[in-house]
Amino acid sequence: MSDNYLIWLNGKIVPRNEAVVNVLSPMAQFGANVFEGIRCYWNDEEQQLYAFRLEDHYKRLKNSMKMFRMEDKYTVDELKRGLMDVVQANNYKEDIYVRQTVFIDGFGSWKSKGPVNMFIAPITRSRINVEKNTGIRCCISSWERISDRNLSPKIKAGANYINSRMAQMEALESGYDSAIFLNDKGKVSEGPGSCLFIVRDGKLVTPAVSSSILESITRDTVLELAKKELGIEVVEREVDRTELYISDEAFLCGSSMEIAPVVSVDGIMVSNGKQGNITKEIHKIYLDTATGKLEAFKKWLTPIYS
Repeated sequence: MSDNYLIWLNGKIVPRNEAVVNVLSPMAQFGANVFEGIRCYWNDEEQQLYAFRLEDHYKRLKNSMKMFRMEDKYTVDELKRGLMDVVQANNYKEDIYVRQTVFIDGFGSWKSKGPVNMFIAPITRSRINVEKNTGIRCCISSWERISDRNLSPKIKAGANYINSRMAQMEALESGYDSAIFLNDKGKVSEGPGSCLFIVRDGKLVTPAVSSSILESITRDTVLELAKKELGIEVVEREVDRTELYISDEAFLCGSSMEIAPVVSVDGIMVSNGKQGNITKEIHKIYLDTATGKLEAFKKWLTPIYS
């Protein structure tokens, strides 16, 4: 990554090596930040870059700021303008991922509410090839998912991702690709930075929002597309650990990873150990939607270039 790569920081677009923050800030010392990871997809036919569900990301970002009890000095228009300005400044004509982070700056402590600043960092991130998506092997983490009674997963905060880090590192060091959390009730919650779906008897099942999960935009997208475009019955409910072993299909999903088939859990193969047909259908229609090929869902897209 060259120094010509540009980042939006505190109202200015600067080269990457000039985008610095105070090492004594609550952001640096305590992870006092909230953020969104926003996907933008390039449509070659239209020569347009589309930000996917931008308004929903900003609604969640503002909710995170409110729950984190930090100052909220940015309007939605300012949040959007900053993203569009820095993406245009980098002249991206390809798929990208944008990290938009609001953080507590200055010389305060872990309990400070401000001063608040922001950075917006877009980087190249190619979409996943659906046909070559061989899937991931997961384990059930020994770490419990955070809950609304301690560090609410509804808040998309940097500090909350230490919980995900512990589960992911444990999985990797044990020879797996990723992990699946159980919540404080012993029910299935989600993966590190991702939500979970299973298929049982032709129905698409996912843990309810009360199962200690992030209110995921990708999860909501999958539910909408499955119901309205694919005609699949969807169920939001508690999910038992053992259901993962006997499911017909399973996958994790998130803005960054898109759709990731889960081919085994705790060494137990999910069905035939390959990406399932419903998972593949959902990934295909997800990408068609995000790239502007589905007219009915173009309301979810924000064009970057006028």
